[in-house]
Amino acid sequence: MKRDNGADKTQHSLRFYASAPHACNYLENRTSISVFADPDATLSTDIYHKLAPLGFRRSGSGLYMPACTSCDQCIPARVVVSKFRRSRNQQRVWQRNRDITCTPLDAGFRQEHFELYSRYLEQRHGGGGMENPTPDDYLGFLSSEWSDTLFLEFRAGSTLLGIAVTDCLPDALSSVYTFFDPDFSSRSPGTLAILMQIETARQLSLEWLYLGYWIPDCQKMAYKNRFRPLQVFRNGRWENFDPEASYSVAPETPDR
Repeated sequence: MKRDNGADKTQHSLRFYASAPHACNYLENRTSISVFADPDATLSTDIYHKLAPLGFRRSGSGLYMPACTSCDQCIPARVVVSKFRRSRNQQRVWQRNRDITCTPLDAGFRQEHFELYSRYLEQRHGGGGMENPTPDDYLGFLSSEWSDTLFLEFRAGSTLLGIAVTDCLPDALSSVYTFFDPDFSSRSPGTLAILMQIETARQLSLEWLYLGYWIPDCQKMAYKNRFRPLQVFRNGRWENFDPEASYSVAPETPDR
């Protein structure tokens, strides 16, 4: 595992565990391995702050990063907030949604949000194993007791359009998960959510918006490289994204 000086103390006192190989959720015929921070440890925003620059993400109450032995397609990506400028297409999305209000709410259970989440999973991710969630499933996936998490709520008038689940760090926001009303897909709610998160980070004078993992060969993750300037974490350091470079890799050999 790659380290930097700012995370040495945390990593020396925190154990990490690797998962068993399992089918990759993003690329066909690939296996995936993740490294998790000790689930029995007392995690905190301070630990998260130290691990996020190393490529870790929050899911539920845990922190993880991909650690596949023969594939490096999951590339951590973050937007440079102060230098971000909307592309022409992003500006059109922004203008198309001028009637939208964005309200930051504390993470918590709200029936209206839960019903939208359930419908989103059913219509957009049916058969993926996440449909028909319980309220405990919902909160257990999107929030945790230790993280500083906001639900950025998007409305057109009184109509709920979507929620962008967002973690707050001392120098960054981290985009955790976004769900929206499929009936409003023409508004490009996924793009709008990231634009709103960038604006929120700008208003808070934060440096970065972490987008999670950009996967070059996965079409549903390709959108992340459209928010520029973008930085990607490769070979233990952050570097500026180069649209002319090749980030794809040859198909993996089976893990043994």
